[in-house]
Amino acid sequence: MAIVDITDNEFDEKVLKSKIPVLVDLFAVWCGPCKLAEPVLEELSEENKGKVIIAKLDVDKNPDTAQTLGVMSIPTTILFKDGKEIGRQVGFAGKKPFEDLINEA
Repeated sequence: MAIVDITDNEFDEKVLKSKIPVLVDLFAVWCGPCKLAEPVLEELSEENKGKVIIAKLDVDKNPDTAQTLGVMSIPTTILFKDGKEIGRQVGFAGKKPFEDLINEA
């Protein structure tokens, strides 16, 4: 299972109503640190199949969700479980902070 792309319109259905936790990566194509995070998130999506869904939301194409979530800088990665935010990582600091977030699920 690879990373899932989501939009503002799909956010409620694919994230908030998900039966398993969802780690949402809010990014932009022009963002350098976002590009560094992508292969790490791909790896984590393979390692955590069935435990967590990893989704990407392009903030330039989907500004409503980013605004609703109070995202001020990217990348911001937010973990949702049972429709609620349970953890947040701002910036890219390697694989460990993402693993720590996933372990909160």
